Amino acid sequence: MTKMFCNQCQETAKGTGCTIRGVCGKSGEVANLQDLLLYVLKGISICNLPLKKKGIETKKVDKFILESLFASITNANFDSEYFIEKIKEGIALRDSTKIQLKTQGISLDTPDHDVVNWNGGTQEEMENKALEVGFLSTENEDIRSLRSLIIFGLRGIAAYADHALALGYENEELCTFIQRALASTLDDTLSVDDLVALTLETGKFGVEAMALLDTANTTTYGNPEITKVSLGVRKNPGILISGHDLKDLEELLDQTRNTGVDVYTHGEMLPAQYYPAFKKYPQFAGNYGNSWWKQDKEFDTFNGPVLMTSNCLVPPKDSYKDRVYLTGVVGFEGLKRIPDRKEGQPKNFLPIIEHAKKCDPPIEIETGELIGGFAHKTVISLADKVIDAVKAGQIKKFFVMAGCDARMKSREYYTEFANNLPSDTVILTAGCAKYRYNKLQLGDIGGIPRVLDAGQCNDSYSLVLIALALKDAFGLDDINKLPIVYNIAWYEQKAVIVLLALLFLGVKNIHLGPTLPAFLSPNVAKVLVENFGIEGIGTVEDDLSLFLA
Repeated sequence: MTKMFCNQCQETAKGTGCTIRGVCGKSGEVANLQDLLLYVLKGISICNLPLKKKGIETKKVDKFILESLFASITNANFDSEYFIEKIKEGIALRDSTKIQLKTQGISLDTPDHDVVNWNGGTQEEMENKALEVGFLSTENEDIRSLRSLIIFGLRGIAAYADHALALGYENEELCTFIQRALASTLDDTLSVDDLVALTLETGKFGVEAMALLDTANTTTYGNPEITKVSLGVRKNPGILISGHDLKDLEELLDQTRNTGVDVYTHGEMLPAQYYPAFKKYPQFAGNYGNSWWKQDKEFDTFNGPVLMTSNCLVPPKDSYKDRVYLTGVVGFEGLKRIPDRKEGQPKNFLPIIEHAKKCDPPIEIETGELIGGFAHKTVISLADKVIDAVKAGQIKKFFVMAGCDARMKSREYYTEFANNLPSDTVILTAGCAKYRYNKLQLGDIGGIPRVLDAGQCNDSYSLVLIALALKDAFGLDDINKLPIVYNIAWYEQKAVIVLLALLFLGVKNIHLGPTLPAFLSPNVAKVLVENFGIEGIGTVEDDLSLFLA
């Protein structure tokens, strides 16, 4: 396939859409197969919702939809064979659901709709169908824009729900909403106002997904603690773990005990260093490297094998390709894979451990420490100290600088912005956006670090809880009356759901950059600006003048 259209990430070509090959590295074939899989998921949803309404258990369908949406997030899966198999599996699952409907005596409202009857066939037929049902098949650009906003938000929800499910935490209502929303994107009777309402409802369930994962992580591994994380290396060979999945990390740590192999975190796995449960492992070394997009250099110098547990994969270079292992929804042709868990048993990480034993120790690329672990429980426990600092004028303003990092030179804005903030301001952060400023020497205010790292992108939920706690502590009736500025960077679909969650919670005047999403039509962008105060970013100088006024 040579034709494609993808505009789901911030780096999309020319700020409009990738039409030949994704800037992320995915082929046109993969992009179109992802569109076709989405079409199949809509058909499954239409067939499965009546069963849910009748109270019939559909966990197999729920899990399949979560995994399929997650696999379609930017930088997660580049393997066309994976999506072909998922499409085939999805059609079979949809058809078995239709049989179940017939057994229950349930009739579909739209039994003749193509989405519940199309049966795939050859790969060529799949390729042709994919071109027919992609995002551009919706002609009205405002409807297309809102449907895109909803679908990309659902992909972010699915990622968080999938991580929670790995820890045994699930939410039936969440899965029902995902399927209802997917089905709704086929409903041509819905107006722009209807879709705006569904977009905000997507934000509501984004909050629930982040709350679910927060509960799963903290119940399983304890509440994050203020922690100093080493940036240097040890003399043992190591395994570098990247992505987001804490269950994979736990099982890897269990299996590397007494093997002489150390485990280092990379990218969005850095916040795993803050959880009490992982501190019992003496082989759990520090953090190696920086944000995901620098892995083409940092994986080279690490020397040992790398485990990718979720999205944030960059197509690997030949120099280290044979050392990259994939697991979960991550896919790339020709790379080694750690199979999924079976019958409740842990994954088998022995192959990557044996590989590590044959490798040289990592090359040291930096030294020193980072401090983090400022999730909601920790910061709220420091609330009195924070409030006193605000009342004393020591802290004048908080800046929420959460979200994603990426390659574009324009992202240097966030480093410069943080560097130029007055010394009486505090940055609240989560996600890999922090790598633009978390190694700057910004000091502290009365012992409170000026960069408070709450964790991964899903831990943006912590920042909301912190804001709500401060609102109550100051006796305010509106979260927007707090001395908090939202200057958020975005890249992929988990940042989209964070944005929608903030909008649902009533947060206004969010600045989003380095560019606004390409999938927002002018009219939809206007609605966001007029109703919620969403704006882009300007120059550092102009924005500081605006925010500090």
